[in-house]
Amino acid sequence: MQLGMIGLGRMGANIVRRVVADGHTAVGLDRQHSNIEALTGELGSTFVGTTELADFVGALQAPRVVWVMIPAGATSALIDQVAELLEPGDIVIDGGNSRYHEDIARAAKLKPLGLHYVDIGTSGGVFGRTRGFCLMIGGEAEAVAHLDPLLQSIAPGFETAERTPGRTGEPAPAERGYLHCGPAGAGHFVKMVHNGIEYGAMAAYAEGLNILHRANLGTVDPKEFSAEETPLERPELYRYDLDVPEITEVWRRGSVVASWLLDLTAAELHADPNLDAFGGRVSDSGEGRWTLDAAIDTGVPVPVLASALFARFSSRGEAQYADKVLSAMRKAFGGHEELAGG
Repeated sequence: MQLGMIGLGRMGANIVRRVVADGHTAVGLDRQHSNIEALTGELGSTFVGTTELADFVGALQAPRVVWVMIPAGATSALIDQVAELLEPGDIVIDGGNSRYHEDIARAAKLKPLGLHYVDIGTSGGVFGRTRGFCLMIGGEAEAVAHLDPLLQSIAPGFETAERTPGRTGEPAPAERGYLHCGPAGAGHFVKMVHNGIEYGAMAAYAEGLNILHRANLGTVDPKEFSAEETPLERPELYRYDLDVPEITEVWRRGSVVASWLLDLTAAELHADPNLDAFGGRVSDSGEGRWTLDAAIDTGVPVPVLASALFARFSSRGEAQYADKVLSAMRKAFGGHEELAGG
């Protein structure tokens, strides 16, 4: 089967590599000639690289499968352009992190043209090339069924996790790492919530490890505390010089908090125990906000996910003005001067 991929960055290129390695062929489009040259040299005749949209569509066999893997903000405009060059029966896939609202609108817009629209929430990051990509899919059953050979090649596969107790028979697609979640938008809706959960899980690890990191606060000379800071009531309880990288390492083995996310954290801490390479500014690409919107619309309480999102805002200095207001109020009502460096 043939896959057309628009956007040959880390995710797009690695999806192409996986399908080609499994016996498929691919056509790629990227404005960066270096990306085209790299894949052409690596994949040879199984890959055709292009830099113009018309050439890209012309190299695809009908029914064409066009997977768009570019930043969400540019996806709609590009899909409009490619739709003008496609024919009835062709399939357009958005594999990025678009908001599911947009998927519903795109599917309705493309349907009169005879084009199938499929949204695929794609998780796996830079490790997807070797581990496979977890795929959450929305769209018409007919189009998704046509894509099945490609989806099987992209997904991690059945052997990558132990089978859930009680499951028997032929492995279901979900057990292979991909799932048709429902109609247009369902794939990105599930991926949106997946990323919201990711925010919460990351925050939990980060906050817990910070407590471990500061468990030696009782060794600080009390004279170093300002009168404006509440001193430790029992400093003798906080005199542990804990090796946080080693703690993450031991948690990876048999602990109930073990996870791939912890594996990655342990690797980063081993390479840089004090995380000197990082400034602590944490971005959010939108999915966490959209998850909160959905929770509010449906009346679902999500205090952990909300707190994790707001913590990311604070990491970028978005709370700085509020913090200054607090400091100003303390000075106004109590004459409290702000501490040096505050």
